[in-house]
Amino acid sequence: MFKKSNLLLMLALSLLLVFAACSSDDDTPADAAEGQDQETTDSGEATGEYQTEPVVTYSFFNAADSGRDINTNETVLGQLFEEQTGVNFDLEHIVGDINQRIGVMVASGDYPDVIVPDAAIDTLLDAGAFIPLNDLLEEHGPNILEMYDEYIDRFTMEDGNIYWIPFGATVNEFKPMANIDQGAFWIQRGVLKENGFPEVTTLDEYFDLITQYADENPEIDGMRTIPFTGLTYDWRFFAFANAPNHLAGFPNDGDVMVDMETYEASVYADSEHTKRYLQKLNELNAEGYLDQEMFVMNYDEYLAKLTSGRVLGFFDYGWQWGNARDALRDAGDPDKEFMALPIVFDEDIVDQYIEPPAFTQNRGAAITVNAENPERIIQFWDNLVKEENQRLIMWGFEGEHYEVDEDGMFYRTDEQLVLTAEQSERDRVGMSVFEWNWPRINGSFSDGNAVEPRRQAEVALADYSEADREYLEAYGIETFAELFAQPQDRPWYPAWSANIEQGSDVQIFEERSEEMKKRHFARIVLADPADFEKEWNDFVEAYRSLDVDAFENFFTEVVEQRLRGEW
Repeated sequence: MFKKSNLLLMLALSLLLVFAACSSDDDTPADAAEGQDQETTDSGEATGEYQTEPVVTYSFFNAADSGRDINTNETVLGQLFEEQTGVNFDLEHIVGDINQRIGVMVASGDYPDVIVPDAAIDTLLDAGAFIPLNDLLEEHGPNILEMYDEYIDRFTMEDGNIYWIPFGATVNEFKPMANIDQGAFWIQRGVLKENGFPEVTTLDEYFDLITQYADENPEIDGMRTIPFTGLTYDWRFFAFANAPNHLAGFPNDGDVMVDMETYEASVYADSEHTKRYLQKLNELNAEGYLDQEMFVMNYDEYLAKLTSGRVLGFFDYGWQWGNARDALRDAGDPDKEFMALPIVFDEDIVDQYIEPPAFTQNRGAAITVNAENPERIIQFWDNLVKEENQRLIMWGFEGEHYEVDEDGMFYRTDEQLVLTAEQSERDRVGMSVFEWNWPRINGSFSDGNAVEPRRQAEVALADYSEADREYLEAYGIETFAELFAQPQDRPWYPAWSANIEQGSDVQIFEERSEEMKKRHFARIVLADPADFEKEWNDFVEAYRSLDVDAFENFFTEVVEQRLRGEW
């Protein structure tokens, strides 16, 4: 039974609600009721969701990618977002050496307002370049906190502060790739056709097919055939060093493999897996099947070689050679395009090339100590991660860049596929500007559509050419990713995203081991087969002179912490 005081309180609250409703009906602008920003006061204070006046421009330095320097409001989406938040960004991208550029910033203390620091994140953090974002997010970032909810602990530092917003919180349902954009052994499609579209599973089968074709076709279009090549240039060397890990049935956890039963992390650089792979390459080199420039060519030369039409096979991550893939398609000879294969050492190994749901918390966008009114930046980001704006960034405008079928699923017509593949259109709209290196979501929207069009089966199916379908039908699949096994559940993935302190034993190990691998792997592969064992043993001895145990223990603890929900 209610007490009298409770009844009076309910009556008072009811009256307040009535007054509030009347006030809302009389005073609220119609556009605000429809979710638009309300006007601001003359002083620039916000009276709606975000402050829109005065319009401000912040400097934004992207150290993660080269690209076109631009003001975001020079794009259709940037102009829209400026109208919604009153914020524009002057984008600058990295040119030259990242460490040199960041070093100058740290020495002078002159920072842009926003930095995507990539590998220099620890350097800038140690220099005190970033401001804590906790209070700003609580007050101005409700959408960010909602979208990143289960990930917040992962990028909260030991001092309790958040210093950057990572990219790609997975929301709703995880959507795997329809086509392979991660690691794979790639093969020129004509090799498969010539041999009746064989099932190729093991490394030996893969190389037998390639070497046989090379023997029968020593030249392609008047140029010497290159049976197998690889990417070893600069920081991209991991694309070469990671191959044994994948051949053994593991995804890219970095320099370690994580045992699925014990959850122990172990290095594989000096394992029997790596020895087996390098020995195979050593044999290929001795027999004349290995690209003689593999360890000396730069990235551009590598891409040019792939587009030449004379390479039969290579291992790489799809996102690294996308420009070459586009060039091959544009060249109009589909049999010289490449197809991804889930190659493993032995038939009883289940491939794990397709990545499980992942969140990389040690990269992101940070606000520096030089930024004035940083709440405006948070408001811009908060607006950016709204589902309706993420849809615009990823898909474009309905009726222009995509259509919606009777089941509510997004797809693209042939004309829209061509349009959205054009860099000029993506630049004009702003898709290319906002797609990466900003707070963003992965997974799927609340209506079930994939956030990224490339993960939408309807888009992949519509984009396949008649030549693509010839290969798909030959292998009895609808999308190219169906050749690959589904990812196993790895709640810690990827281990390499752990926060490693600059100057720590783990960081020093990473740096020195990378140098050793670059130096020794080339010598091992190119050695006379009679010297293989000696070269391999020299590497193992040098590698084991480092503190391998401390490195493995660190990542075992990282995995254990993440399994406990501690990030």
